[in-house]
Amino acid sequence: MNQDDTRSILGLEPEDLDGHSIEELSDYLDAGRRPPNRAIDESARCQNALDALERLRNITPALLASDLAAEPEPQESWIQGILGSIALDARAGRRIPITATIADADLGITEGAVRGLIRAAESSLPGVVVGRCTLDGDVTEPGAEIRVSVELSVPYGADIPETVDRLRGEITQRIAAHTTLNLSGVDVAVQDVQYAPNRSEERL
Repeated sequence: MNQDDTRSILGLEPEDLDGHSIEELSDYLDAGRRPPNRAIDESARCQNALDALERLRNITPALLASDLAAEPEPQESWIQGILGSIALDARAGRRIPITATIADADLGITEGAVRGLIRAAESSLPGVVVGRCTLDGDVTEPGAEIRVSVELSVPYGADIPETVDRLRGEITQRIAAHTTLNLSGVDVAVQDVQYAPNRSEERL
C-alpha cells in the first residue's frame, strides 16, 4: 500500500478537510496559527483536526520514538491509527438535534463536534490518548438511548481501572454539558500501553 492509498483510506485528503491538506494544517500549527488563515479558522473540520494534532504533539518525543520502533509496519502503527481517528473527527457526520425550550428553535450539533469534545476528555488525564470513538444509536432521534465507545492508549504504569473510570466520568460530564443526548453508557477499551524508556535504560 503506497502513501497515497493510505492517505485516502484515513480520510486525510483535502476534500476531507475543506480543501486543506493535513500538511498545510500541520505547518499552520507550527507557525502558531499566524498569520491567521480565515478559511482554516472558520472550518469546523480543520479546527477539529488542528486540536487533535496539537494534543498528539503534547506526547513526548521519546514516547513517539519508542512506539514507532515497536511497529514493523507503518500502516499498522499506533500514530497512524490516531491520525485516522483525527480524520474521522474532522468529518461532520450526522446532525444531532439539541432539545430547546425556545419555541421554533432548531438547534443542533454535528457528530464530528461531539467526537471532538469526547476526544478532548483525554486532556484531563496526562499521557492518555483517545483513539477510535463511535456513537452507537440513532443520534438524530431526540431521546433515543446512545452509547459512546472509545479506544484508549494509556502510559506504562498507569492504574488502568482508575484511568478508565476517570475518563468515563469526564466524557459523561462533557456530553451532559454540551448536548441533550440520552447517554446510556460509555464503553472504554484499552488497546495500547505506551512505554517510554527512562534515561538510565537508554544508556544500557
